[in-house]
Amino acid sequence: MFQGRKRERSHLLVICALLVWLGVAPGYAQVLPLDQKNTLTADWLVAVEGGDQLMPYVAGRNTGHTALHQWLSVAQGQPFSIGFTAPKDLCLYLNNQLIFKADFSAAYTLDITQFSKGIAPIEGKYLLTVWHPRQVPNINSFRNQVRDPERSQQASERLLPVRMRDYANQSAFILFLLVTGLLYGALRTSFPKDFSSLFGVNAYLRTNALDEGVLVKPVSSLPSLLFILAFSLTLALLITAIHTNVQQIQLFNQLFPVSEADITTKILFYTLLIFMVIVLKYLFLKIMGFIFGLEEVVQLQYREFIRSILFLGISLPLVVLLYLALNTAMPDTILLVSNLAVSIVLIVTIMRVFATVNKKASVLNLHLFSYLCATEVIPLAIMLKLIVFNF
Repeated sequence: MFQGRKRERSHLLVICALLVWLGVAPGYAQVLPLDQKNTLTADWLVAVEGGDQLMPYVAGRNTGHTALHQWLSVAQGQPFSIGFTAPKDLCLYLNNQLIFKADFSAAYTLDITQFSKGIAPIEGKYLLTVWHPRQVPNINSFRNQVRDPERSQQASERLLPVRMRDYANQSAFILFLLVTGLLYGALRTSFPKDFSSLFGVNAYLRTNALDEGVLVKPVSSLPSLLFILAFSLTLALLITAIHTNVQQIQLFNQLFPVSEADITTKILFYTLLIFMVIVLKYLFLKIMGFIFGLEEVVQLQYREFIRSILFLGISLPLVVLLYLALNTAMPDTILLVSNLAVSIVLIVTIMRVFATVNKKASVLNLHLFSYLCATEVIPLAIMLKLIVFNF
């Protein structure tokens, strides 16, 4: 009798094993590859206190840990998209390198493959770390994102700057755009004559308008500095819209490392940088004018520079509005329009400087032409390279 029962049990085990192998009994067993590529698992880890070891995370038990880890195998030939819901300030690291920071609470999608390209694996794997400064991350929201093959192919053909702009904090853009509008409105109310002398079309076309209003003292009066500040903030918004990842610019990254997701910091950084470049350009022109022996040209040149760049810059808030409205639907077109807007402002300003100086002395003079190239054309090329053509 016992031998018969053993025989029946052996037969049942063989049948179950056969069903599992054929895939007809998924409820009894689930066979997974030992080394899964581009897949998140439920095997989260936490660091052992006082050591470098990682142990399995147990929900409800490891309540004091604000950093959770998981080892990933990443195949570079295909996307590795994950979706998650992140509270404000949640950070993701790959091999201890920051790849994402949440500016505000929202649902996000991230391609791990793109961020792993510049990071060396550890024994063929990458350590994904989810960290929050004040609370235990909700790892239950992390999931493998199912992607449509056609949309994945279209996304892979996009330019890098467009992909990097997917996580732009549009709330920061809206807030600073409102501040810019209020600043221009306050300047128009407080300094109506100066405002009309700068932004009136008739005044812009008259050469003798350079001796009126704020242009008499372009960097030594409070109204002129406020007008330059308003322009700097507007241009900073547009440049940040073009490059939401300031770390793409290697020179700025070496001097002023900026967090990838901190849009507010980037806007303030660009505003201060643009403001200092415009103000210090007067000192630069004074030095170059002394070297070339053309001190009498400096005042005329700088006044025309300030007048043209401020007059043309009044249209930049419209481009920022266009970016906020259509960036999601037409990112490539909006990127092109933004780049063209910045280029037109800079190039037309330099052309106006040449035309104004030419009325006083012919720019065909080799000495004067060399001076203008050193003070206007070369700085223009550098700015276009850093702002428009750095990717």
